[in-house]
Amino acid sequence: MDEPKLSPFALNRGRIVLLILGAFLVLIAISTSMGGINAYQQLREANAAATSATQEQPTVEPTLSP
Repeated sequence: MDEPKLSPFALNRGRIVLLILGAFLVLIAISTSMGGINAYQQLREANAAATSATQEQPTVEPTLSP
């Protein structure tokens, strides 16, 4: 008797492992492109420091001397 042919889309152990590794790789790529949570926190701190520095500096208007 002939064995039934496996579908090219059937999931076996090797394909499941490849799918899991591929999903993990996509997750790493997305995380890297977003910069991670530490980069976001540093960006917020830098923004807060920059806005507080500009608020503390008095604005000096240029005067024209005759």
